[in-house]
Amino acid sequence: MEMLFQILLVIFSIGLIAVVLLQKGKSAGLSGAISGGAEHLFGKTKARGMDLVLQRLTVVLAAGFIILAVIVAVLVK
Repeated sequence: MEMLFQILLVIFSIGLIAVVLLQKGKSAGLSGAISGGAEHLFGKTKARGMDLVLQRLTVVLAAGFIILAVIVAVLVK
C-alpha cells in the first residue's frame, strides 16, 4: 500500500512540474512586475482556453500532491 502511494506521489509531482512549465509567464520584464500585480488582481481579463485548463489542472495536481505527501509521511512514520 505504501509503495502505491509513493508511485502516485511521483506521478503527481512529475505532472505538476510539467503543467507549471507549460504555463506562460504572467509578466514580461520589469514593467510587468510593477503594474502586472494590480492588473492581475483587479483586471477583468480572465484566462481562456488552454490557460484556464492549465490553471485548473495545476490546482488539482497541487492538491493531490499535498494530500499524497501527507499520506506517505504518515505511513512511513
